[in-house]
Amino acid sequence: MPDLLVSLYSAKLAELKERADIVGASIRPALPPELHLVVNWAREHFSENWASEVSVAFSRQPVACLIAVEDGKLLGFACYDTTARGFFGPTGVAPEARGQGIGLALFSACLQTMKSLGHAYAVIGDAGPVDFYARTAGAIAIPAPDKGIYEGMLRSAPK
Repeated sequence: MPDLLVSLYSAKLAELKERADIVGASIRPALPPELHLVVNWAREHFSENWASEVSVAFSRQPVACLIAVEDGKLLGFACYDTTARGFFGPTGVAPEARGQGIGLALFSACLQTMKSLGHAYAVIGDAGPVDFYARTAGAIAIPAPDKGIYEGMLRSAPK
């Protein structure tokens, strides 16, 4: 999967924010005492690698992880500036909460936060849903012959 580039000054981001504002879940920065909950949730629902990145997001000041919460329940998360400065991700939504716009709202809030912190662009490394990112934020593929920053990354052996 390619790395993607998103301009944080694109008119598409205003459209994205409008769509995201109608989501019912609360999107907010994670709090430091929630670290264990969010890291364990990312590990349980996604992977050990993503749990590691979430842990890094909590080491940033301010915490570089946003969460989606509804009725006291964690429904999703999105991180930025974890693998490298200017990177968006990882992001994930609970299977039972997908299709409700929560991922869209987390993506929008992260991009808005990155812009407010002074980033002009966001990189989505090894992007999964390329069409989603292109359609919602105008993301474009970064032409590169390799896997970029993730080339040669160590991975856990399958159990």
